[in-house]
Amino acid sequence: MGRETPEPEPQWLDADEQQAWRAYLHASRLLEAVMDRDLQSHGLQLSEYEIIAALSEASDRRLRMSAIADWVGQSRSRLTHAAGRLEKRGWVRREVCAADRRGVDMVLTDAGWDAVVETAPTHVHSVRASLVDPLSREEFLALGRAMGIVGCGIESKEAVDEVLTAEEQPA
Repeated sequence: MGRETPEPEPQWLDADEQQAWRAYLHASRLLEAVMDRDLQSHGLQLSEYEIIAALSEASDRRLRMSAIADWVGQSRSRLTHAAGRLEKRGWVRREVCAADRRGVDMVLTDAGWDAVVETAPTHVHSVRASLVDPLSREEFLALGRAMGIVGCGIESKEAVDEVLTAEEQPA
């Protein structure tokens, strides 16, 4: 077992930081709810749309399931359930990964492609109306840069945590 390190004393948020944090939480929850609501007319959830959109942009409309899970921020288990729902609609199929027989690829079918083409205008309208248009171009691009930094920081920390956890495992 690793040695226990004491938790550092919290660096509390000041009033401005607290206001910004709460505004972020509130708006991010509202934004996801709006995206889900707007996609309901197509019988989709945002998490499902993200999957088929990612596949539509991939080479050969195929991606390894573990890569999709990482990209859309879903657990492998949750992605497996979403894949099952999308398969029932005929929009995707799962195939053994040719490069690594242990992996599984998700492949967008022609029907799935048609679903992306049909759904994309609704989704982009929702994104524009709810997020892009209320901000200036500079604000929106700054938001993208800021969230990119946040995402990289979290992914880097998770990668370090995985290495440390693996080092603690008995050989």
